Amino acid sequence: AVVSTQSTGYKSGLKHARQILSNSKFQEHGETLAMMGLTLNCLGRKEEAYDNVKRGLRNNLRSHVCWHVFGLLQRSDKKYEEAIKCYRNALKWDKDNLQILRDLSLLQIQTRDLDGYKMTRHQLLMLRANQRAGWVGYAIALHTLGEYENALNVLQTFRKTQEGKPADYEFSELLLYEASIMVEAGKYKDALNHIYTHRDSILDIQSWLEMAGDLHAKLGEYEDSADVFLVLYNRNPEN
Repeated sequence: AVVSTQSTGYKSGLKHARQILSNSKFQEHGETLAMMGLTLNCLGRKEEAYDNVKRGLRNNLRSHVCWHVFGLLQRSDKKYEEAIKCYRNALKWDKDNLQILRDLSLLQIQTRDLDGYKMTRHQLLMLRANQRAGWVGYAIALHTLGEYENALNVLQTFRKTQEGKPADYEFSELLLYEASIMVEAGKYKDALNHIYTHRDSILDIQSWLEMAGDLHAKLGEYEDSADVFLVLYNRNPEN
């Protein structure tokens, strides 16, 4: 039923695109041709899709929409490097387009272009500094490159913007993620202090106990570790 609904929507979109292109003033309208090609691709009509998108590009090489759509087609065929080139061309004409930047970042991490991924995530952060996703995305990019201190600084800077706000599950996960970076960097004492300092804001009690018990053991604090793991066992004796 879902597939049928999607197919109906694509066919409706195709009908609208053809109506626009039937007007002599717009029959070579690049962006409409590109969107028509994208719709055809969704319907499995790949050859027609490429023909329309390329025709659209020829008519409007300066359109970020045409280049973005061409990249989406390339991505659907797993031609990731070609897709990245298309996204970069799209950004020449609309350098701050959030959707294109997000699509580019996904392909950069998929192709292990980690330095490129870092740059793109930083640009997304600068464009949406008021959104948690921008900060976390940039921290992940730094973390992936092994830039632990920089990743931690980014997360700590973001946390300062959240002071006074009630902790939610996403913020709780952010605190645990921050601790996991410290652990990966070998900063066990810092990680332990971090999770104890923010104990009331970490809502996933089981993860908190598991991490605390493990960190106490790593630091040679075996009695404290045993006490924590006993609490954990009593919470869930079957595991």
